[in-house]
Amino acid sequence: MLTGLRLENIALVESLELEFSSGFTVLTGETGAGKSLLLDALDALLGGGSGARLLRQGTQRGLIEALFTPTAPVLAWLQRQQLDQQLAAGDAADTGTGTDRDAAAAQGSPPELVLSREWRSNGERIQSRSRINGVVVNRQQLLELRPLLLDLTVQGQSQDLARPGQQRQWLDRCGGDALAACLGPVRQAVRSWRQAATRLEQARADRDRLERERQEGRQQLEALEAAALEDPNERLRLQQDQDRLAHAVRLQEGVMLLLGRLVEGADNAPAALDHLAACEQELQQLAGFDASLGPLLERCGGALQDVQELARDLERYGGDLDSDPVSLEAVQERLALLKGLERRHGRDLAGLIEQRDQLREQLSAGAAAALEALEAEEQQTRLQRDQACSLLSAQRQQAARQLEEQLTASLRPMGLADVRFSVAVVPAPPAEEGADAVAFLFSANPGQPLAPLREVASGGEMSRFLLALKTCLAAADPGVTLLFDEIDSGVSGRVSGAIAELLRQLAAQRQVFCVTHQPLVAAAADHHFQVSKAVEAGRTLTRVHPLRDTEARQQELAELAGGDFSEAHRYAAGLLERG
Repeated sequence: MLTGLRLENIALVESLELEFSSGFTVLTGETGAGKSLLLDALDALLGGGSGARLLRQGTQRGLIEALFTPTAPVLAWLQRQQLDQQLAAGDAADTGTGTDRDAAAAQGSPPELVLSREWRSNGERIQSRSRINGVVVNRQQLLELRPLLLDLTVQGQSQDLARPGQQRQWLDRCGGDALAACLGPVRQAVRSWRQAATRLEQARADRDRLERERQEGRQQLEALEAAALEDPNERLRLQQDQDRLAHAVRLQEGVMLLLGRLVEGADNAPAALDHLAACEQELQQLAGFDASLGPLLERCGGALQDVQELARDLERYGGDLDSDPVSLEAVQERLALLKGLERRHGRDLAGLIEQRDQLREQLSAGAAAALEALEAEEQQTRLQRDQACSLLSAQRQQAARQLEEQLTASLRPMGLADVRFSVAVVPAPPAEEGADAVAFLFSANPGQPLAPLREVASGGEMSRFLLALKTCLAAADPGVTLLFDEIDSGVSGRVSGAIAELLRQLAAQRQVFCVTHQPLVAAAADHHFQVSKAVEAGRTLTRVHPLRDTEARQQELAELAGGDFSEAHRYAAGLLERG
């Protein structure tokens, strides 16, 4: 419940402090006096609209502050936001609207929720700061808290109807506890199905990825198998073969030169073997004179044998040399193939052989993803989801019929005798809110087909519809303060009487505020505030006065009724007597 409101330098208000009670409160006054200002201030306080435009011209600071008695949902929200520790019983510090804090606490007063929004201007920019119980909060937090405190309805309001899911939310609130009990299982079932579907989708993606990898692996293996890789040193050996084949002529020439020097002699000089044989013969003779030369004789004999073996090897090597262009081309092609494989795969020859062996093993294992279990899980959770959504849809259909009856009964006395109203509950893709799309269909005149409410309802019809709807919601969702801004504008006296009666019924369950020009509506209120505008010292100011006695209320109702002064007073007195 809204218990207090304080404004400083807001629009035409210099300073204003008001206290409110439960029940039905009306605000009346001349057009332009600022009646809607109070509702605009509450709207700006809770994050709606552009509050900076409300700052009084010529001032550098403005303030809106409101006090609420919090409900259980509000207290739960404060706890989630970790703001409940600042909530003190009867705490009216710095508000100017409450009594002494300690005295209130001693009397056991309920806790108070203090909301404030302050604007400051430096001449170029206007900055604002919002607080809840003295703690700075952001606009998103205010917008979350707003529907737990206030419900503002203005004439022609249709943005709520256009908000995604709003009509479904209204229907669900009308469905009460039975429908709410179906929402939890639906949310859980949909979440479980989404998790199973995500796992299945991931498994299928993995399967496709593995299949692509297997295909790439098969192509790689085919290329490696075709290369017939066996020896990790093959490339080095081929390089040697290439060098030998490319220089075969020069090698043959060198071998012949070496053999000539070793065996046949060259440049008119004896061969190396002849020299060594002569040396061995001489050492044999010398060793006959000195036995200590025996080891040298052996070494010379060994050297002779080594040179002889060297000559034989050179001869064999020379015999194997062949300057075959075909063989050279084959070696070069093989080298090019191996170099290309190493470059393509980023591995040396040993690494390529290892990769080939790994691919053989992997592809022979057959790594197809096993999807049967995941598919079964997805089907099972889908079935549970659909069953939960079906139960919820049945509850919505039942709530829709009840809402149709209640709204039609409430609308007909308000000048809509031929109204038809239907709630269309049609299938929609499953989500955590169920598998239904909800649309309000409306027809105010005979012969006019049912059509979406926000497309065919006039401003006056929309206002009356929202009033009737919120009356239906009051029993299902108590605790939020309702504010109506001239929803009775332009209706007849009979219709305004029906609106007044509906507001009176609504105020039995909710705190209700209404800005009105209708004397019938104002007379039905429990509390009456008069809003007026005056010029003082060259400045225009808005004043708000509570009308607490019958005479003051009668005077205001007579002003609203207009016409002959004496007749208007008699009419106003009659309204108050009936009220």
